[in-house]
Amino acid sequence: MSGPKEEQTEKIDIVQILEKLPHRYPFILVDRVLEVDVVQNRILAIKNVTINEPFFQGHFPNLPIMPGVLIVEALAQTGGILMYQKGYRGIKVLASLREVKFRKIVVPGDTIRLECVAVHLSSRGGKIKGCAMVDGKVATEGEIVFGVLPA
Repeated sequence: MSGPKEEQTEKIDIVQILEKLPHRYPFILVDRVLEVDVVQNRILAIKNVTINEPFFQGHFPNLPIMPGVLIVEALAQTGGILMYQKGYRGIKVLASLREVKFRKIVVPGDTIRLECVAVHLSSRGGKIKGCAMVDGKVATEGEIVFGVLPA
């Protein structure tokens, strides 16, 4: 593990995201990072939701709704990218969820704006507050606590 890195990054494309996260299709849930501020411990990313997502085959065939747990996973992956940018390596795994609320359904054609602020980060894990928004309205929000496994 290397220590915290104090430099700011403007944008991160999908090729760079794949270098930072161990996830792969069909489980990579962040399409682009729009902004990272490692000094303020903030990150802003997007997930473009399309009808081609494999989970829409069964959730639900006549009423495609993105599963809430996958929105939480998108927030967690966004937090994992923030940790990587701060210099913390290893595989981030969910430890607990707190005060998670699902406020708006997400459907094909939506773009989810994933905003995370780190409350605590260390080489052993961290806690982030995340908010997923669609069209300026909160879809999902809550705290995500995770641990770090060696890569």
